Amino acid sequence: MPSAFFIYSRAMQILGIDPGSKVTGYGFIEQQGNRLIHLDNGAIFTRSNDALAERLQLIYLELCQLIERYRPDAVAVEQVFMARNPASALKLGHARGVALLAGINAGLPVAEYSALQVKSAVVGYGRAGKSQVQQMTRTLLNLPEIAQEDAADALAVAICHAHSHHLTRQINQPSLRPQRNRR
Repeated sequence: MPSAFFIYSRAMQILGIDPGSKVTGYGFIEQQGNRLIHLDNGAIFTRSNDALAERLQLIYLELCQLIERYRPDAVAVEQVFMARNPASALKLGHARGVALLAGINAGLPVAEYSALQVKSAVVGYGRAGKSQVQQMTRTLLNLPEIAQEDAADALAVAICHAHSHHLTRQINQPSLRPQRNRR
């Protein structure tokens, strides 16, 4: 059996994160072959009147506790989008940094995906609206109801990673690359 078989057959738990300085969404899924199974999702809410450093600490500590509880195999984080307000973009960048740090400090591989990649993987259209992402996330994971907006985005990031990681591994492993005939 070729080694590519093992890439698809092993179950993989993924933590998806939609970072934000006010609300950070998280979603845990398990990929079993071509099946995606919902494990948990939610959001970490911070108080906007707290200092930014305290809000970032809360996000970091909560993510570390979630990683400890669920022990995922990988973390996937949504990349920064272009915000109209530079101060908001900076705060979002700080929240992303905290999410990346929580994953890497736990010794996990951390992947990053743009909103365009996430929406394309989940909805099939990179410019899809939030409600479309929420509905497709519900459908793909067979959820009883639509998840909270930030949690749905985090689940979508995890789904994107589930669809993308095995392709990346195949491309990066020389033994799995197609061999060209050389004459």
